Amino acid sequence: MNNVKTAVLMAGLIALLMAAGQVLGGTNGLILGSILGLGMNFVMYFFSDRLVLRMYGAHVVTEQEAPELYRVVDRLRQRAGLPMPVLAVAPHDQPNAFATGRSPEKAVVAVTTGILKSMPQEELEGVLAHELAHIKNRDMLISTIAAGIAGMIGNLPWLLMFAGGSRDDDGRHPAIDLALVILAPIAAMLIQFAISRQREFEADRVGAEILGRPLPLANALRRLDYMAHRIPMNVAPAAAPLAQVNPLAAMGGGFTRWFSTHPPTEERVARLEAMAAGR
Repeated sequence: MNNVKTAVLMAGLIALLMAAGQVLGGTNGLILGSILGLGMNFVMYFFSDRLVLRMYGAHVVTEQEAPELYRVVDRLRQRAGLPMPVLAVAPHDQPNAFATGRSPEKAVVAVTTGILKSMPQEELEGVLAHELAHIKNRDMLISTIAAGIAGMIGNLPWLLMFAGGSRDDDGRHPAIDLALVILAPIAAMLIQFAISRQREFEADRVGAEILGRPLPLANALRRLDYMAHRIPMNVAPAAAPLAQVNPLAAMGGGFTRWFSTHPPTEERVARLEAMAAGR
C-alpha cells in the first residue's frame, strides 16, 4: 500500500508538471524547466554520499575502527540481500542515523556518536535495519526524481518571467498565470513531502521484516524522537530529511504535518505495533 500511494503521488506530481508547464511556459518552457530541474537534482544524486557526509561532518570508519557496528550491519545486510555499505560516524550527541548513496553498491549508512553511546543494542539494530530498508527500496532514487520534478515546477515562474515569449498564448486571464505561479510550486512541495512520508512508512515496514520483529524499531523511534527534542543537532536543513527522525524541530499536528518530510513518530510506532500484533 505504501508503494501504491507513492506511485499515485508521483503520477500526480508529473501531471502537475505537465499542466503547469504547458500553461506557464508552453512547450519550450516545459522542456527548459525539465532540463534545469532534473539537472540540478541528478548532480545531487550522483554525489549524494560525499555531499551528505560533509553536511553532517561524518567520517568513514573501517571494520577495525568500529568492529561491533560493522558486525551488526554485515549481519543485517545479508538478511536484506544487500552488498555491504560503507559505514560512517557523525560527531553529534543527538542519537540519529541516515543512509545515502545512489545505489545499493554505492550506499552509505551513517550513525551519530550519540546513538552508539545511548541506544540499546536491540533498538540500534532496528534503526540500522530501517536504513538498510531505504537502500533496498532505492529511496534515494525515488526522492531524487520527486525533488527533480518539484524543482522543474519551481522553475516555471522564473521561465514565465524571463522566457515568457515562448508561452502558448491562449488569451487566458493574467490572474490564472498569477495563481499558478504561486500555487503550483506549493502543491509540488506538498506532494514531494507526502512521497517522503510514504517512503518512511515503507522503510519502517521493510526494516521490521529485515530485523524479523517490529517492536525494537518502534521503541527506537520513541527514543530517537524524545532525544531529538532535548539534544540539538547542528546540521544543514537540506540534509535533515535524510535522518531517521527529523533532527531539527518537533513536528506539529494538523495542517503542519503536510509540510513535514517525516510522518508523526506516534503514527509510525502505531503501525509497527499493529504489525507486531499481526494486524
